[in-house]
Amino acid sequence: MQHNDILDALNTAIVMIDEQFSIRYVNAAAESLLDHSARRLINEPLASSYVSTNLPTHSFASCFSDEQTVINAEAEFVLHSGQKVTAEVSVQCLKPHLSENHHKLLLLELRQVDIQRQISQENSQRQQLHATQNLLRGMAHEIKNPLGGLRGAAQLLARQLKEPGLTEYTDLIIAQSDRLRGLIDRLLGPAKLEQPDAVNLHQLLERVAQTVAYEYNTELMIKRDYDPSLPDLRGIGDLLEQVFLNITQNAAQALEGKGQITLKTRVEHQLTLYGKRYRQCAVISIIDNGPGISDSLRPQIFYPMVSGRSEGTGLGLSLAHSLVHQHGGKIEFESEPGHTCFWVYLPYRVEEDVLNDSVS
Repeated sequence: MQHNDILDALNTAIVMIDEQFSIRYVNAAAESLLDHSARRLINEPLASSYVSTNLPTHSFASCFSDEQTVINAEAEFVLHSGQKVTAEVSVQCLKPHLSENHHKLLLLELRQVDIQRQISQENSQRQQLHATQNLLRGMAHEIKNPLGGLRGAAQLLARQLKEPGLTEYTDLIIAQSDRLRGLIDRLLGPAKLEQPDAVNLHQLLERVAQTVAYEYNTELMIKRDYDPSLPDLRGIGDLLEQVFLNITQNAAQALEGKGQITLKTRVEHQLTLYGKRYRQCAVISIIDNGPGISDSLRPQIFYPMVSGRSEGTGLGLSLAHSLVHQHGGKIEFESEPGHTCFWVYLPYRVEEDVLNDSVS
């Protein structure tokens, strides 16, 4: 069996480069990882028009001069399609007598880590989702009982009022009680949700922007960065609006009403969410320039009753997470001082998929 046959049988991507940092060999796994055939990649620079990378190629010189040097690093590769791939890279010098032309080559082993991280993150989000649903089920009974009493008392009070103009207040109590009860039912994932409709995400975001702007003073700037070609999405509009409102209000509270929030929409293609591949997904980004999320809070951020504010309930993000999951989507975030971004991924699906996920 030839050496190339053995290397092609490996699941690990193997790339060999010469002293000019040109690619001399790629195995089958590397072709798959870099999304190009060996015919295109061989003789191309490691960083080329086909693939770009942030690997510190200047440090490779020490590997060539010292054949014992091994570099272990993590690098990002940007493919020709624009997709980003993160890989652990091990670099070591291949001695001349082991290469076909007896030249020094560097052997790069690439192990993709972003997929493993995505799986780990999605498993963590599933655990947080189950925790949210269990808490809501426990709270539902305690909340519905007083709501029923409040509604009944408002109805009795309305019958006793002699001035017709005063009934608008009791009507408001009844309407808000019904709204809260309906919201609880939806958050619990009832046996059947209403039919999904075509939802204009920009209209939802505009209502959220107006609500938050009214709540805070003019020192809070809300910037829009919308993709005008974003198609309508089949879903339940008021639930998605609640998702965007919860995240945006969290951002405004972190900013203490002073700073900038950016609402951004884009379409991404060929995304995998919870193990399922979608041709198109809407990506809604909610970005603020606040102080950021503390390191201690990040692993539990979608758990209920977890909040970075003493007066916070810790329900906003956990509820948003639950509602996004009902639409087959997921939430991701990154945060550092001066920049926090939440991404809401919502797949474009056929109506049957939407209904099936709503029932599950």
